[in-house]
Amino acid sequence: MPPSQASSGPPWLPMVWALGGKAEKNIDVPITAVLLVFYVCGAATHMTIFQLNRRRGHKFLFSAVLFGFCMARTVTCILRIASVCLPHNIRLAIAASIFVAAGVLLIFVINLVFAQRLLRAAHPHFGWHRTFSLALKALYVLIVLTLAIVITGTVESFYTLRPRTRKIDRSLQLYGATFLAIISFLPIPMVIFGLLVPRKTRVEKFGQGRFRTKVIVLLAAAFSVTLGAWYRCGTSWKTPVPRTEPLPGYFSRACFYVFNFVVEIIVVYLYAILRIDLRFHIPDGAKGPGSYAAGQTQNGEEEKPQRQLSRVYTEEETFDDVEDEDVPRSGDAEKKSASTPKQPPIDEEKAIGGDNKQTI
Repeated sequence: MPPSQASSGPPWLPMVWALGGKAEKNIDVPITAVLLVFYVCGAATHMTIFQLNRRRGHKFLFSAVLFGFCMARTVTCILRIASVCLPHNIRLAIAASIFVAAGVLLIFVINLVFAQRLLRAAHPHFGWHRTFSLALKALYVLIVLTLAIVITGTVESFYTLRPRTRKIDRSLQLYGATFLAIISFLPIPMVIFGLLVPRKTRVEKFGQGRFRTKVIVLLAAAFSVTLGAWYRCGTSWKTPVPRTEPLPGYFSRACFYVFNFVVEIIVVYLYAILRIDLRFHIPDGAKGPGSYAAGQTQNGEEEKPQRQLSRVYTEEETFDDVEDEDVPRSGDAEKKSASTPKQPPIDEEKAIGGDNKQTI
């Protein structure tokens, strides 16, 4: 630490390079402004979807969660622009770095919930098991605690010059980056497990659209945010490079924006365009095997309570998206033919002759 900086008092600037390098006003401000517009439009889109659904009684809270994520990223962009324009205000840089690290957790949680719904539809005996549900709830608690640990380590690293304390803060940050990278990846093996393990029951239909489309949408979103999380984790584990040396290529400005923001914007608009509010919707109060299919109409909307019947769809209906009225159930044709009395053949000549005799 230079003496002039040490004598100025905390908070102090970092002594090593971080992802993105040194921000420049004429480059970073325009790029961040463009990202800001994307996040504002994403927030408006998801809030519009949420309000339109709410007016017609279609409850899907994850649209509001995505709105909250976009608003958090909007604040992140504003703080970054402010910190670039005021480079000597280290507190703004601290706030911006915290928002950069914390915002994406909302998408991680959404992907985990969607993966759980797919697993419950394909393997209800396992997906609805109490142990699996408790494990996911414990995971959500760990995510919150890890976020608190990362924030603590990040803030403290700006307010201490002790090598031992800085080493501990780096260990906390490495733990947080690794744990969150694992959480971002977790929906992918969950979905693959649901596809590869033989099913004991037929896939239970929920929401609109094909089951395979739901799988593809979730895997694409999870892969996008996982790419960003694992890149940030990998670069964090690299040996720290002092700021007196040239900036490494893996810490470049392009990598910072692509693996922090672009991968998230892809997910925000992917979920809006492909209408996850319809595809991943489940009936209110769904609990236990068969509750996803209960109360589902042909277009995936929720039926009125008096018409709720447990209905498990066949594989052809689930994967080929065949409507109910076009798929005859087994035994329906035989029952219909057995219940209909057979009529004797009518001799048209006798019938006509009988009519003529009566007329004569």
